[in-house]
Amino acid sequence: MRLFPLLLAAVFFGCSREAPSHETQLRALHAKVLRAHLESDVDLLLEDDAPEGTQANRGVVSTTSAADTRSHMGSYLARTTFTEYRDLIEPLVDVSRDGSLGWVIAQVYARGTQRQEDGKVEPLEFTCAWIELYARREGRWLRVGNVSNFKE
Repeated sequence: MRLFPLLLAAVFFGCSREAPSHETQLRALHAKVLRAHLESDVDLLLEDDAPEGTQANRGVVSTTSAADTRSHMGSYLARTTFTEYRDLIEPLVDVSRDGSLGWVIAQVYARGTQRQEDGKVEPLEFTCAWIELYARREGRWLRVGNVSNFKE
C-alpha cells in the first residue's frame, strides 16, 4: 500500500513531460548555427541542412546542394575566427499550422578575424539579418532555405 503513492507520482511525472515544441526545436537549431560559427565547425553547421536548399543573397536566388554549401562554408569557416557571433534581437520563430514548415528570423552581430588569400589576417565585423526556412521531414527539422543580408 505504501508503494501506491510512489507509483502514482512516477506515472504522473513520467507522463507530464512533453516533447519540446516545434518553436523550441527551431530555437535550438538557431543556437546551433551560432555555435557552429563560433567553433568554425562546418559539420555542425550543416548537420540540419536538407540535401538541397534555396538561397537568396545579394540579389541572387540559387539552389544549392549540400556539397556546394559544404565547399563554400567550409572554406569560409576555415579562414575565419569569430570572437563574437551573437543575436542582437530575440529570434522571431513561427511554425505553420500543420507543423510542416517553420522559420527563424534573426539579426546577428559578428566580430573576429579572417585570413585573406595572401595569408594576411584582417579584422572582421558585421551585422547580418536572415530568415531561415525549415521543413519537417521524417520527424526532424531540416533547413531548406535562407535569405540573408548585411547591414551597410
